[in-house]
Amino acid sequence: MHLVGGAPPEHPEPARPKPASRVAMLSMHTSPLEQPGTGDAGGMNVYVIELARQLAVLGTEVEVFTRAVSSRLPPALEIAPGVIVRHVPAGPFEDIGREELPAWLCAFTADVLRTEAGHAAGWFDVVHSHYWLSGQVGLSAARRWGVPLVHTAHTLARVKNASLADGDRPEPEPRVQGEQEIIKAATRLIASTDTERRHLTQLYGAAPGKVDVVAPGVDLDVFRPGDPRAARERVGLDPDTQLLLFVGRIQPLKAPDVLLAAAAELIHRDPDRRGQLAVVVVGGPSGSGLERPDSLVKLAAELGITDIVRFQPPVPQEQLAHWYRAATAVVVPSHSESFGLVAVEAQACGTPVVAASVGGLRTAVAHGTSGVLVHGWEPADYADALERILTEERWRRHLSTGARLRAASFGWTATAKGVLASYQAAISPAAVAV
Repeated sequence: MHLVGGAPPEHPEPARPKPASRVAMLSMHTSPLEQPGTGDAGGMNVYVIELARQLAVLGTEVEVFTRAVSSRLPPALEIAPGVIVRHVPAGPFEDIGREELPAWLCAFTADVLRTEAGHAAGWFDVVHSHYWLSGQVGLSAARRWGVPLVHTAHTLARVKNASLADGDRPEPEPRVQGEQEIIKAATRLIASTDTERRHLTQLYGAAPGKVDVVAPGVDLDVFRPGDPRAARERVGLDPDTQLLLFVGRIQPLKAPDVLLAAAAELIHRDPDRRGQLAVVVVGGPSGSGLERPDSLVKLAAELGITDIVRFQPPVPQEQLAHWYRAATAVVVPSHSESFGLVAVEAQACGTPVVAASVGGLRTAVAHGTSGVLVHGWEPADYADALERILTEERWRRHLSTGARLRAASFGWTATAKGVLASYQAAISPAAVAV
């Protein structure tokens, strides 16, 4: 017998597992189609939809399961080639608080399982869950289908409870226990930063070897530098305005009050600045912020800066990019951030960021290069950082250049490739099954 190429090796390499060709992505509590910046919609919405689109571009089909909040929504909607969003009926057809959603986990899970049962056997290769509620559904689905579970927490209860803002509510113990169960049972965990990886291992006992660090991305085609003066005119401001911008959900966790207090401090130091300065908040009330939806309006009045503060409802990404370009600085004073997508989007537009030195913001912002990281939440400290950006043009240009370079490394293609590598590790025969 003639063997082409010689004798086979004595110890042939094991066959590599097939790549993930189809993924069930679970985002129960918030739809990736919702407008970020209000309700429960935020960076996670952007993450899920952009990741799904990029995975499809790379050849992996994605079906996103989310809770239906309206009877008018179609059961399934193809939003891009290879990406289907499925609206799952579970609970009332309306937005309900996250604290009420655990009661509908069984209904949501049942519908997810029914959908898969209508497909050919082995339809999904991986379940990828986002946030702890989806992780609970993911545990059941992965076990039923005999496939690995990859989980991205996005936020962690123990981290949030360790750094609560005044007026915020601690996360309940059932969430802590639910996260613990998911982290222990998931085949792979995806953390956005090394800091989050450390939180998973130290606070929840995750096995270090099953945590993959994959930074979220930013759409560098949408968020790109432009003429700040033209951008200010486009959003209805005088082109000579010095704009301080906050983008995000209005709730104690995000601490927009710190920006308002810092702006008042800047005017106290130099009253003539009032005619130049504008503070814009782009977002809507969320979480515990819904209990006092007019709190920032009242605070602006108490601080005597109502005339320079403007509140803007959430806007689509293309319009948001104009706001970033118009800003002299973007302020992200959050008490906790797993990553800090707003900071990266702003930097991609060439805008310096002043952010709290917490969590993923330490990764998103390069201190002294693309922005300034502030320890704590004293308004005077933020005013110090902002004053230098406002008054020292050379420093502002230095940060602007660094901001663009910093953001350039956070593209969605790199994120999707990192996630695919995590899927591959989960599918490997050596991976621990759920």
